[in-house]
Amino acid sequence: MSRIREIQGAVICASLFEVAIGLSGLVGFLLQYIGPLAIAPTISLIGLSLFGAASGFAAKEWWTAIFTIVLIAVFSQYLRNIDMPCWSYSRAEGWKRSTLPIFKLFPVIMAIGIVWTTCAILTATGALPTEPTEHGYWARTDTKLDVLSTAPWFRVPYPFQWGLPTVSTAGVFGILAGFLASIIESIGDYYACARLSGAPSPPSHAINRGITVEGIGCIIDGIWGSATGTTSYSENIGAIGITKVGSRRVIQVAAVAMMFFALLGKFGALFVTIPDPIIGGMFCVVFGMVTAVGMSNLQFIDLNSSRNLFILGFSYFFGLVLPFWLTDNNDVIKTGSEIFDQILTVLFSTSMFVGGLTGFVLDNTIPGTDEERGLLQWRKDVVLTENGKPKEHNSKTYDFPFGMNYIRRTKIFQYIPICPTYSSGGSLFKNLKFPKKFKRNVGSDQSNGVHASQRDTKL
Repeated sequence: MSRIREIQGAVICASLFEVAIGLSGLVGFLLQYIGPLAIAPTISLIGLSLFGAASGFAAKEWWTAIFTIVLIAVFSQYLRNIDMPCWSYSRAEGWKRSTLPIFKLFPVIMAIGIVWTTCAILTATGALPTEPTEHGYWARTDTKLDVLSTAPWFRVPYPFQWGLPTVSTAGVFGILAGFLASIIESIGDYYACARLSGAPSPPSHAINRGITVEGIGCIIDGIWGSATGTTSYSENIGAIGITKVGSRRVIQVAAVAMMFFALLGKFGALFVTIPDPIIGGMFCVVFGMVTAVGMSNLQFIDLNSSRNLFILGFSYFFGLVLPFWLTDNNDVIKTGSEIFDQILTVLFSTSMFVGGLTGFVLDNTIPGTDEERGLLQWRKDVVLTENGKPKEHNSKTYDFPFGMNYIRRTKIFQYIPICPTYSSGGSLFKNLKFPKKFKRNVGSDQSNGVHASQRDTKL
């Protein structure tokens, strides 16, 4: 248990850094220098970098994976406009005929359910081989039954269940490196989620708040001894694109359901019995959706520009090459500090960090007009209207669910980076200076009436 207590302590301490980063407004401040050429590779590489996981699961039994892919595609694309008839009852109107867009709402669940049931039938009838070395074995539903049999029926987790956490410098900085990489991934996930949900792109205060809450969630994880952190998950974002369900109410109900079913050990263990090829087929679809969402940001830039093509191509390719090489050569970074070596290795082994950082640096240092870089359309469509004022729906989408009248009346909230009324004028980094060449590329655009200081608008 000593090892897991050390991980607990590292997670809690590293989470405090993540909370501080969110509360400081640093991430939101950097967003004013991030455009489509940085966002596109960041989001796309989230999906592309996970092709190994998808192929690893699917390769165990390709026919099962393909069956899953075909069903998801048929339900979500070919049958998405077909509604199933159903009946509802109310005291006022009695029985009433209505329709339910079942194929649009539940394509992934239906596909998994059908393939899982088929595999269970084939397993029960002995149609699938019983030897792990034979083709088709991994489509069986009884390969992980020991997990289901050993799981308790009911269990309540509690704080420090493994004992008091211990802290080591190497452990904290090792986990911190992972948290820094997850912050980069989360920024891309936030943009992808907003785009798939039909919502405006998140303003700086929403990004700051998201990172802060992720850090708080990680602190709770460490206290409860889960030995893992809390962050955004690309698979769920891909599911939004397939199901077209982006309601916050759905997420809230799902969160309550997860907390309830987490107490039932047998229920969670049941889903472990889903054959790996089914998971692999689902990964192929949802991670592909995440990749495509990242590429959709390219509509804002001039794709006839050799400058943009160079930045785009190199960001994507280098974002795959360097992490792939470091996977097999994780001991080549030697700065003289073992902790710093570990941090750099984790960061540069993360595709979305490498690709996003490459696009960010090149886009802000290689000369190019705002129109060529896509910033004019980017600001107009996802941040501001043509006169430089915030879009009306943007100001409401990322508001708190309650207390907004008081927050708007109280000026001090303008200086808190996680509040919807936050103004960049109160940022801790407002006096931070960038090189003139860097600032020229991201500075004011007088022709469009939009100044850099207007991008972090009080929302």
